[in-house]
Amino acid sequence: MHIPSQSMVLVTDGRKRLFFRNEGDALAPSLVVISATENLNPKTRDQVTDSAGRVSSPVSGGGAIPSSDAHKVEEQRFAVETAQELNRGADAGDYEALILVAPPKTLGKLRKSIGPQVEKRLLREIAKDVTGHPVGEIERLLTNLD
Repeated sequence: MHIPSQSMVLVTDGRKRLFFRNEGDALAPSLVVISATENLNPKTRDQVTDSAGRVSSPVSGGGAIPSSDAHKVEEQRFAVETAQELNRGADAGDYEALILVAPPKTLGKLRKSIGPQVEKRLLREIAKDVTGHPVGEIERLLTNLD
């Protein structure tokens, strides 16, 4: 895959995002970290102190009150925040081309919140989790596509 010089590459998952800029050329990328954010998002059991209660109702016949998954809610919030950051950057002209690399579920969450300015700049989406990989491996992954 060709990665145009000065392209933005976002590598993210539900709790970490890495913004890179390609300081190399299209055939030999050199990804430089522009910003890195990690959101501490413990498992739901470590965030919630109480289990769901029970309700008794003549209409419903009683039963458990559904509980929300605090971990998933936080991942969703983080994806929306990431999309908003992409939207601000596109509106400000911070990047002309964008490549998104994220697990499939995270890509789906991002798609719901990115605006038309980001969509116009989006070169490719890659459904893969590489947030824990070294930069050199990410560069190799990107250049070996297609």
